[in-house]
Amino acid sequence: MGETQSEVATRKDIKYRGVVPEGSPFKSVAQVLVAAFKKRRLDLPQHSLSLFHHAPSNSLNSRLPFTNQFRCLSKAAIIRTAEDAIKEDGAAENPWRLCSVQQVEEVKCLLKILPIWGAGVIYYISVVQAQNFVVFQAIQSDRRLGGATFQIPPASFIVFAMLSITIWLPIYDRLILPILRKHTNKEDGITLLQKMGIGIFLSVITMVASAIVETRRRTLAAENEVSSMSALWLIPQMALSGLSEAFALIGENEFFYRQCPENMRSIAASFLFVGLAGSSYLSSFLTSVVHRTTGWLAQDLNQGRLDYFYHVVAALEMINLIYFLACAKWYKYKGNTNTP
Repeated sequence: MGETQSEVATRKDIKYRGVVPEGSPFKSVAQVLVAAFKKRRLDLPQHSLSLFHHAPSNSLNSRLPFTNQFRCLSKAAIIRTAEDAIKEDGAAENPWRLCSVQQVEEVKCLLKILPIWGAGVIYYISVVQAQNFVVFQAIQSDRRLGGATFQIPPASFIVFAMLSITIWLPIYDRLILPILRKHTNKEDGITLLQKMGIGIFLSVITMVASAIVETRRRTLAAENEVSSMSALWLIPQMALSGLSEAFALIGENEFFYRQCPENMRSIAASFLFVGLAGSSYLSSFLTSVVHRTTGWLAQDLNQGRLDYFYHVVAALEMINLIYFLACAKWYKYKGNTNTP
């Protein structure tokens, strides 16, 4: 269809403004840390209005209010000595000596994220372990479909976690989210931290369910033989693992993106993947320690006690959930000085 004259005129009136990024976010972080260290012996004024407030007109970052968390960093914005000179344009003469409240709050955003990031690293251990050992469980289970001779490939059971995510996301978006919005009056239905908390809680349930299934599989298996338990019983634990990821990983990724300052969102994107890599290393370390000290993770699952190992991971995730809840209670969202 052709455009009307008014539509063409409106389109021509649209103007775009490109802002070229300036400076390095890491440099700004370093300046705040150095300035705060230099002024560590000074006392903060009673009112934040006495601090140095300055934001460049071409800044891409949203203005952040002053918060009381990490008060030691706020000392970087104290104007008290002759070295805290201010230029005609309002910027600090020496940014390694005097930083604005905006800069300080941006650094606080990064520091507040780190405890939440640590909980995410521990959380993903359950996902790694569930997907690693389900293949061995499937190998030593009855993988036949009914009376057919066809057997489900052992590695295929990981797909059920992906299917769980694929099925759950549209259900949540189209059915559950509108109901949550109606009851909570929030655009996202629930907060990002609540979403992550649900995912971590589901990881505990996943590990407990995995342990119960493994105990049953081992009971029905004669020594060095395949268990008579149907491998289809492994599907619920993989579905729970996928559901857990749908809450925790997606919520975590969105949390990092929203809570980091705008000029640090590339760093925010890397937080998740660095955490996943760290979880993989921790999972390998945990597996090695348990195998060497207990012998639970024998190559032949019938000779080991994989169910005990699943209970250990469940206990670890339960401790992680308690830690996460404490961090979530302490955390204040970016731009909000009151809401936890």
